[in-house]
Amino acid sequence: MTDQEITDMPTLESPDVALARAAVVTEAVRVIDGALAQMMQRELVSSGEVADLLLDVRTLLTSDD
Repeated sequence: MTDQEITDMPTLESPDVALARAAVVTEAVRVIDGALAQMMQRELVSSGEVADLLLDVRTLLTSDD
């Protein structure tokens, strides 16, 4: 079996895990949407602010609940 075949295999998640995963993704999207709305109103955005946003999203997506 190739790595691609293993990646494509569906996995069974408990309803609690699926719900927690959906909550994390929803929160990450909320953070992204809020930051993008603020950034779109400005001419310049510092690389530090972009890095902070990416770190916030990464933290949300990789945190263990």
